[in-house]
Amino acid sequence: MTDRIDTKLAELGLALPAAAAPVAAYVPTVEVGGLLHISGQLPFDDGVLMTGRVGEDRDLAFAQKAAARCALMLVAQIKGALGGLHRVERIVKLGVFVNSATDFTDQAKVANGASEVMVALFGEAGKHARSAVGVAVLPLGAVVEIDAIIQVAS
Repeated sequence: MTDRIDTKLAELGLALPAAAAPVAAYVPTVEVGGLLHISGQLPFDDGVLMTGRVGEDRDLAFAQKAAARCALMLVAQIKGALGGLHRVERIVKLGVFVNSATDFTDQAKVANGASEVMVALFGEAGKHARSAVGVAVLPLGAVVEIDAIIQVAS
């Protein structure tokens, strides 16, 4: 699958960022029981953290782009943890946290930014379960944070 995903990234004009190192007392990934659990990933655009609150100082389009950047960081973490993308069998679940104003209710639309990347890259195996939750604040002021569960081949 690595060659196919790398080709798909190139076709879409996307590049994987370097997998981010943890900023606190946790590990970025844990593989157990055929699943790879990926800690929450933050959105970076050209190395700059995408910050703000949707519905206050950031709009839906910015948040969707941030979610897509989180998805690419998740894929970078998968590749780093597994030594490639060949063991990915399915994207099982994404947990999307959106730094939202109290009257913003389009968290699901924000999450689509990440979901669409996963389907574009992994096809049918990229279709996943998902939660999209509005929160008052995220680490470092990030606009979006996303964690994931990935089914992997042994």
